[in-house]
Amino acid sequence: MLFRLAWRLFTEISPRLAIKAGWLWVYKGMGAVRAYRRRLLRGEVFPPFLFLALTNACNLRCHGCWIESRGEKHSLDSEDVDRVIAAGKRQGSYFYTLLGGEPMIYEGLWELIARHPDCYFQIITNGMFHDEGNVERIRKLGNVTPLVSIDGMAASNDDRRGPDVFEAAVAGMRRLKQRKILFGVATTMTSRNMEEVLSDEYVRFIIEQGAMYLWFYVFRPVGADPSPHYCVGREQMIELRRRLLELRRRHPIMLIDTYWNARGEAVCPAALGMGYHIGPRGSIEACPPLSFACETIHAEAEKGSGTFCRNGPDGASHKRCLTPFPPNDNDNLFDTINQSEFLRGFSKFVNERTRGCVILEHPQELVEFLKASGVKDYSGRDALAELAAGTPRGSHDMKGEEIPEDYWVYRFLKNQLFFGMSGYG
Repeated sequence: MLFRLAWRLFTEISPRLAIKAGWLWVYKGMGAVRAYRRRLLRGEVFPPFLFLALTNACNLRCHGCWIESRGEKHSLDSEDVDRVIAAGKRQGSYFYTLLGGEPMIYEGLWELIARHPDCYFQIITNGMFHDEGNVERIRKLGNVTPLVSIDGMAASNDDRRGPDVFEAAVAGMRRLKQRKILFGVATTMTSRNMEEVLSDEYVRFIIEQGAMYLWFYVFRPVGADPSPHYCVGREQMIELRRRLLELRRRHPIMLIDTYWNARGEAVCPAALGMGYHIGPRGSIEACPPLSFACETIHAEAEKGSGTFCRNGPDGASHKRCLTPFPPNDNDNLFDTINQSEFLRGFSKFVNERTRGCVILEHPQELVEFLKASGVKDYSGRDALAELAAGTPRGSHDMKGEEIPEDYWVYRFLKNQLFFGMSGYG
């Protein structure tokens, strides 16, 4: 498998783009994880990777999506994004996942990426915007890897994402392949599509389209349309883990998950502080499906005043700011995250209950914790009520039935690079 993957990289990816990915993503990514571990030894918290939800606007309405795209539109200011990225660089973090909504709708996306040639950007996209112009922009920039969301073959994918989405996404992937661009596919595993997406046929299809990595997620019932019938049961989860390890040995593609470490133990990246989520209104959130925060990257009452602010106990935005935030000095993002009682409390809350997902396992307890933390709901809905209505379910924490990585390549990668590198589809 490893030789065949190396051959694919050599023949199917532009050498310039491969070198950039190796330097900016792999090498700098390993450095970011090492810096993160050193911070932990000092009792400090700042993630090696950040998720930036550029906008809540989206052209699709997928079942189980936590983004409210029907109401008021919100987007991060490009200056705010620049300052967040600058703060990340000071902590050795050079990898940024851009998501939404649909990030390729975001005005000024390509200019934003061009301003940071020393960083690598993963764009989680529904794949509907890979026209000739955008594909050429990606090729020229070189520090971008699209991650196209596809949830199975046409029938399975369009059942969740909408009619004709599969066809359009596949057409876009063909253009990416023709330009020899490094890209991946993000597949959300559900109770309905698990047999299909964990089959040899599906993985071969993804390889044929030119993807070099396939990033698997497990469905979570969140949002206004939680669709709990898509949830994966415990026995299915164990089978999912077994199949994933088998597929890794057979196919020349990187099969990535963020759910288990090299020992097969469950991982919650947000509880480890591996990757926080900046919402489209600047909220600093523990993970993408939980649109709650006590801190923002700007003062909501006085936008542009140059401060990181903490919400009051009633969830409203107060002028009780942690530290000054001059326009040309974003070091205080580190202080804001490191001093956040909410983010540290979230880690403690999760680690006391599970190694898995509290959204699935303890939704009602999670609601009580969020209320006690004085969070503000940035979902645009009543997301607390949605969580409270959830039914406790099993997650990927398979106590007593852990299945460790049995291939040295993935043991190395999970120990050194992407273990817990959180990305939710």
